[in-house]
Amino acid sequence: MTTNSWHVERPWRGLMVATALPLREDLSVDYDAYAEHVRWLIANGCDGVVPNGSLGEYQTLTPEERARVVRTAVEAIGDGARVMPGVAAYGSAEARRWAEQAAEAGCGSVLLLPPNAYRADEAAVRAHYAEVARAGLPVVAYNNPVDTKIDLVPALLAQLHGEGSVVAVKEFTGDVRRAYEIAELAPALDLLIGADDVLLELAIAGAVGWIAGYPNAFPAACSELYRSAVAGDLETALPLYRALHPLLRWDSRTEFVQAIKASMDIVGRHGGPTRPPRSPLTGLAEAAVLAATEKAIADGHH
Repeated sequence: MTTNSWHVERPWRGLMVATALPLREDLSVDYDAYAEHVRWLIANGCDGVVPNGSLGEYQTLTPEERARVVRTAVEAIGDGARVMPGVAAYGSAEARRWAEQAAEAGCGSVLLLPPNAYRADEAAVRAHYAEVARAGLPVVAYNNPVDTKIDLVPALLAQLHGEGSVVAVKEFTGDVRRAYEIAELAPALDLLIGADDVLLELAIAGAVGWIAGYPNAFPAACSELYRSAVAGDLETALPLYRALHPLLRWDSRTEFVQAIKASMDIVGRHGGPTRPPRSPLTGLAEAAVLAATEKAIADGHH
């Protein structure tokens, strides 16, 4: 097990996998398969897991399922600090309750989107993060303005960090220029890579973690890529990045859940179906994921 970039005091750092959630054909959650998947990720070089994110289809889970997924991840790893549940919800009070549930389960941090029920103004965003931070766990902000229509720009992130509401940001915009402005405005705020297909660029810019999608299918290769990238070992990182990029770019596409689960099935892991309204890949998209996955396997990546 590789843990050389994992920090006891800052457990949100390192390679944290946004876990896909294995479903049975009847679309029920296969908790045993999920526990085995979490253990497999850790055994293959990943530092921790992020359950109940978008990749984990949290929006389609019942409250009972969502809570059990967190407990399953903690039990599977045996170290709750390595678990960073997503706690996004329509209301700040509900998001805080999920953060409190994470704390009760022994988790080390939580991942929180801005308000996603409406386009909140800056004051509402600040109040939202402050409310969830009161649960007592370190909060990692998740900046995904494509989905939420709210942009956590560097100046706002600096304000949230200065107020003690967030310790890090999962930066998903794909705009790598922001890394440098964040470092200037909030040098103590940890930058975490939020999109697989800008990993190398953000690692070079000083990122200290990766909340990742494609390690669900290729954990060892992604671990090698991440660790060489943050170490500045471009001789190792760049060829591997080029080889995996046909897969990594699916993390930034609408069909990312289906694509990653499809790759998992191809490599012999249990991804399974997705819950509606997500539907299976078809046509050119299915063929592209299949081809890229099979090429990665043929090239010896795993």
